[in-house]
Amino acid sequence: MNKATIAIDTKLPRQDAYGAIAMPVYHTAAYEFETAKEMANAFCGRVLAPDYSRVMNPTVMYLEDKVKALTGATNVFAFCSGMAAITNALLVFVEQGKNIVTSRHLFGNTVALMNRTFSRLGIETRSIDLLDLDAVRDAIDEHTACLYLEIVTNPQMEVADLSALAEIAHERGIPLIADTTVIPFTQFSAKRLGVDVEVVSSTKYISGGATSLGGLVIDYGTFPVVNQRIRFELLFNVGSYMSPHAAYMQSLGLETLDARYRVQAQNALTLARKLKEVPEITQVNYIGLEDNPFHDLAVRQFGKTAGAMLTIDLADRKTCFNFIDHLQLIRRATNLFDNKSLAIHPYSTIFGPFGGKQKAEMDVRDTTIRLSVGLEDVDDIFEDIVQAVRAIP
Repeated sequence: MNKATIAIDTKLPRQDAYGAIAMPVYHTAAYEFETAKEMANAFCGRVLAPDYSRVMNPTVMYLEDKVKALTGATNVFAFCSGMAAITNALLVFVEQGKNIVTSRHLFGNTVALMNRTFSRLGIETRSIDLLDLDAVRDAIDEHTACLYLEIVTNPQMEVADLSALAEIAHERGIPLIADTTVIPFTQFSAKRLGVDVEVVSSTKYISGGATSLGGLVIDYGTFPVVNQRIRFELLFNVGSYMSPHAAYMQSLGLETLDARYRVQAQNALTLARKLKEVPEITQVNYIGLEDNPFHDLAVRQFGKTAGAMLTIDLADRKTCFNFIDHLQLIRRATNLFDNKSLAIHPYSTIFGPFGGKQKAEMDVRDTTIRLSVGLEDVDDIFEDIVQAVRAIP
């Protein structure tokens, strides 16, 4: 079946007692067993059956099954946030004395996770230019746990060659872990490009309009340790499994993902083209534009659509703040891929805790506004941007 159909019509694992066509929300902590043997088998992982909702829950398992069917994954694990998914995916591979090779262009909290939290645990982060494949080879050594990146960096909008990076990683026996949040997994195959473990903030497109927090670890089975450590260690010991209510909302969100995404991606492309004609805007950065340096690579990797995130640059920080303050339709808010369009100044918010030198090294500029393009009429979004850009402070 087509992916849009799979997202809607994935069968329930068991027939509901009342014939419900949507997976019910199992708001329960524990589950009763018929015999002591059945209970022991579930607790020891000899059968995949829910025993405690910190580890397994039918509503969450249904979301995991949907994503597994859509991606061709070997295993899918749902967590309470995107950051929880990233943390658990990395914890599978890292340990004291190991290092992570990654991009110098990462989301602010991911940078903080690696350089602060993991650093305290004796794990080194090597942030390099992933466009320089020789630099990638040089950075990997016998202590490297994994190669990690975002498929479209936020907010720099950089795209690296996933197949080339996967080849390097696999030559050295390490996994390629990719955050694919910016382009939905319904639009391309991370597995085909050599990604071993995919992490997604399901808070974004999947939740269906920012209804709930969530994250996914999508395991393609090339490193069996992923299933072993997440299912039998991290879910038990870390306790960051997705809630059943969030899973219910996100299963519904998956049903409309394809329809919503097509509108948002088209809105973003149309908007990017129109904004290039606004003289007050000094730069428009969107990988869907034909003159973008990453456009051709993005098309080869992700197909015809380029997501719903773009950035614009204005004269200076003061102008950026004035622009945000004068928005009337677009919301002044963090998050990405809500039904509503959102605007944020990454330099002073997402990357606010970092020093000026660190931000410069990450190519985060104080002239940049990040836009998440929603489902509103694109002409209305454009007019709001134009009036805000031209507002007199």
